Amino acid sequence: QIYDEVKRHFQELVFKTVIQRNVKLSESPGHGIPVILYDADSVGSKNHMALAKEIINKNATRDNAADNTAND
Repeated sequence: QIYDEVKRHFQELVFKTVIQRNVKLSESPGHGIPVILYDADSVGSKNHMALAKEIINKNATRDNAADNTAND
């Protein structure tokens, strides 16, 4: 429900990737390391990697659009 409300209000600014709750995300700060180092195969690690890829792709798309506009 929360995702739907945020998506409705912010539309294209909302990423598609959702960081799901899981134990490894809660445990890793207690060990003083990021979840990707604590358990790279956990759902939380995979969600964060997916979000990073989505951010990179979104920025690349935006950069390409800006380059095409500048070249016109």
